[in-house]
Amino acid sequence: MKKERVGFALCGSFCTHAKALSALEKTKARFGDVTAIVSENVAALDTRFGAAHELMRELERICDKRVIDSLPKAEPLGPKKLLDALVICPCTGNTLGKLASGVADTTVTLSAKSHLRNGRPLILAVSTNDALASSAKSIGALLDKKNVYFVP
Repeated sequence: MKKERVGFALCGSFCTHAKALSALEKTKARFGDVTAIVSENVAALDTRFGAAHELMRELERICDKRVIDSLPKAEPLGPKKLLDALVICPCTGNTLGKLASGVADTTVTLSAKSHLRNGRPLILAVSTNDALASSAKSIGALLDKKNVYFVP
């Protein structure tokens, strides 16, 4: 049986990171080969929910490998077909908008764009307080894209 290689990307919905880490632990237990990917804000910003360096250390502990935290580190993911599936959890409204518009200017959006080029699944776990308002248009656009799936 082939072992799936899963990317698990975190965006800046800092209040949901504890739940995202729990989901990452379950993903790692299920698939084994999991690569953590973080936006530049996640990698650099300390918030009331925790220090960035502590989160990065925890991601590396869970995944047993270095975190992808920059555009140069993310660039090979697509061309080298390094992932079989990519989860973005949490996926913020900002990231939804960028993905819907084809913008790839962060580590997470570049990872997603290059991953989708390979025709492989992108799973979005949306975390936004405006999903029925300004993010609804982006969600609608992404619902129509091939290989893009949403966590209910």
